[in-house]
Amino acid sequence: MSQAAEIDEGPPGGRAEIAASWRRASLAGVDRRDSFERLTPGDIDPRSSLLVGAAPVLDQLESSLVGTGYATLLGDRECRIVRRWFDEPRTRDGFDALSFREGASLLEEAVGTNGLGTVFETRHPVAINGPEHFAESLRRFSCYGHPIRHPLTRRIEGVLDISIVGDTAGSLVPALIARAVLDIEQRLLDGSRFSEKSLLAAFQTASGRSRGAVLAVGEDIVMCNQAASDLLSSSDIALLQVLADDPPTSGTSTLRLNLDAGRAANVTVTRVAGARRGVLLHVVPRSDGPHLTPSAISTSQFPRVRAPILISGQPGTGRSTRARELAPLPTRVLRAATALLEGDVAWAKAFEAGMRHTEGSVVVDGIDLLSDELLDLVIEGVDRSVRPQVILVSAPIDSLSGRAAMLAGAATVREELPPLGARRDEISDLAASMLRDVAASGSVHLTPGAMHALAAHSWPGNLRELKAVVTHAAARRSTGGIAAGDLPEGYRTTTPGRALSPLERAERDAIRVALRAADGNKVRAARELGLSRTTLYARIRQLRIDG
Repeated sequence: MSQAAEIDEGPPGGRAEIAASWRRASLAGVDRRDSFERLTPGDIDPRSSLLVGAAPVLDQLESSLVGTGYATLLGDRECRIVRRWFDEPRTRDGFDALSFREGASLLEEAVGTNGLGTVFETRHPVAINGPEHFAESLRRFSCYGHPIRHPLTRRIEGVLDISIVGDTAGSLVPALIARAVLDIEQRLLDGSRFSEKSLLAAFQTASGRSRGAVLAVGEDIVMCNQAASDLLSSSDIALLQVLADDPPTSGTSTLRLNLDAGRAANVTVTRVAGARRGVLLHVVPRSDGPHLTPSAISTSQFPRVRAPILISGQPGTGRSTRARELAPLPTRVLRAATALLEGDVAWAKAFEAGMRHTEGSVVVDGIDLLSDELLDLVIEGVDRSVRPQVILVSAPIDSLSGRAAMLAGAATVREELPPLGARRDEISDLAASMLRDVAASGSVHLTPGAMHALAAHSWPGNLRELKAVVTHAAARRSTGGIAAGDLPEGYRTTTPGRALSPLERAERDAIRVALRAADGNKVRAARELGLSRTTLYARIRQLRIDG
């Protein structure tokens, strides 16, 4: 069956917004017959401003709903359930059977049309009567969802949903929920003001006591003293915001960081009492000399020897660029792809021609992809007493075997480039450099919010992925600042994910291959992988797979 044939256009004679929701769910591969027993809950923050601000309002609302049969669900800005309340055990049991528990995501792509996920898509209140739910297991419920926006930022902080077992939610529900949402939004505003006052007081005290660089970072605010402004670039500040996303529970913690200018610094992170997710950051440049990242190392730092130099790393980490940076001129680059396209004989002739010179360098890019015959030729070549400098480029050293590992072993000077996701302190600088190459004018720049979002991403595709994202964003702006909203949707989050284990990375790669083979059709991909659609969607979100 073709993908187009699988698209469900919604219940006959239904509302346009419900039909649109059904199309989205169908295209996302949601199974109408799925009972969602295996929804995987994620972690929630019990100290979030949304939960703290909404709790008193919901306590009052729920006390007024006793005896009515209604239930309430509160979703956060990622559409995860963070609080739920039931008036009747049968409603609770029904939600438990669906795995609609705290931490579960109710995005449309996971469960279809519903009072949380559909509001996140439409950005406005939505009533969903029983038969209008895409999934058959949800059609016994009717619900009404209303977005909760922060009065200052106008960002959606969450969604309040009221549900009941029945065909309709009731005509008085919209007014009731709108009143509760207004009260929650007011408490968010009041909480922000109190939180910002606490953060400001702590910042003023710390700045008065120290002549060094001091920053205060809250949920939606950053303050820095003059010393911090002089020391830190916008890229540094964006990185520090990422670090502040996971502050210590109490007390302080200290970490080492590379600043935009290449200088190392110690950063002390202290939680601020009374400020939600508020921290103070003291940045002290290290006095034991600069800590250079691989991109800051110059050719002169390598000993002047004729032994090969090995540059290794995952594809897209910049290993080829790094090799050319280190290569003495004139440089001759021989790529493994040339041997695959033109044959070993042509590649061998080019290698021998390059090795006849005594000056300059020969870069062999992709030794892990060369045939054993060509590797033998290179091994023999690096043993010559008179030759140019040889620079080898390969996959990570621990993945090499056979003759490729033997050749790599001849390199006494090695530099392994870590994945971009492990070099968060370089992301902002790299993105700014890439933007200069693709921007329509010199006035186009990345705002701190965009820098913050980029620094939070894991970048499994390394530099190629970053370049693609920057190019996409630059195409949307002919002048001015690129904001987080200009980035592709999957890159707008500002919360860094945890590092994946080797097994999870392998699983992520397998899912990506299946999705590409199925032209993005998640229904077919799940079938090929032997997974249910629900499990595939859960793994796509958990493994941070785009698309």
